[in-house]
Amino acid sequence: MTDAALALADRLETVVSRASDDGPVVELAVGNRPDVAAALAERGHAVVATDVRDRAVPEGVSFVRDDLLEPDRSVYAGAVLLYARNLPGELQRPSLTLARTVDAPLYVTTLGAEEPVIPVEREALPAETLYRAAAPDES
Repeated sequence: MTDAALALADRLETVVSRASDDGPVVELAVGNRPDVAAALAERGHAVVATDVRDRAVPEGVSFVRDDLLEPDRSVYAGAVLLYARNLPGELQRPSLTLARTVDAPLYVTTLGAEEPVIPVEREALPAETLYRAAAPDES
């Protein structure tokens, strides 16, 4: 696991540990990098990874094939946190809509130096910036 992935897992675990519910943490558009999902699962969290394509995920992580442009909201019901790594701009608004629909916070990193296209709060991590989508009353 890279230092950036470890730092992200550490930060997300802090957020999850504050949640009052025991629902799953959901990684959106997991792609071929499930290391943060694996780290959260190893720390005892229920983790679901989603992607538009079938993906291999480590033991302890559940996988559901789903399209963020037409999501099956039942996959995300009860989630305590949604997050995505390297989320392209075209998937940020649908991800925010989904997060608000299921009443879960959304955290993302973007592709390279790409700026988020949704209202966010920024948090510097050692190797990247983590963005927390603003709540409806903050946007």
